[in-house]
Amino acid sequence: MATLLQPGTAAPRPGASAPADPLAGMTLLTAEGQQPRAKTAIEITKNALKRIRVAMAREGISPDAGGLRVGIQGGGCSGLSYNIRFDTEPSFKDRTFVFGEGLETPNDPSCARPVRLFVDPKSFLYLAGMVLDFEETLMRQGFNFINPNSTKSCGCGSSFSA
Repeated sequence: MATLLQPGTAAPRPGASAPADPLAGMTLLTAEGQQPRAKTAIEITKNALKRIRVAMAREGISPDAGGLRVGIQGGGCSGLSYNIRFDTEPSFKDRTFVFGEGLETPNDPSCARPVRLFVDPKSFLYLAGMVLDFEETLMRQGFNFINPNSTKSCGCGSSFSA
């Protein structure tokens, strides 16, 4: 049986497999009012939701009063670095994403209250379509940015170029 190819494409190599899906096996949470996998949104995983709630409780930040600010800044070995910190309220032009209302996570200190992510307009240009995950393995523990806008990233995963 012959395989038809589009102009400019090559036939697959025997034994070659498709690239691994970085989101395989993850439970993605879509922000209120957003469509799943929208290019104009940010999503988080259930693991990230759990860790954000735990960290906010540890820092004494109420989900009603504050949120997690996610952004980028110049620097790092690939040109841009991810920046993440807690903030008491969004700035005037920030995009605010609300996740997890009514969704309980293991050892949930927030009683299933929603968490908010704040993103400034300049950072959003580079973060739109991103998924924030929390990875906990024997070798690594921390937030993982799965960013479709990244053209190159460093080995540690904390800087990228777009």
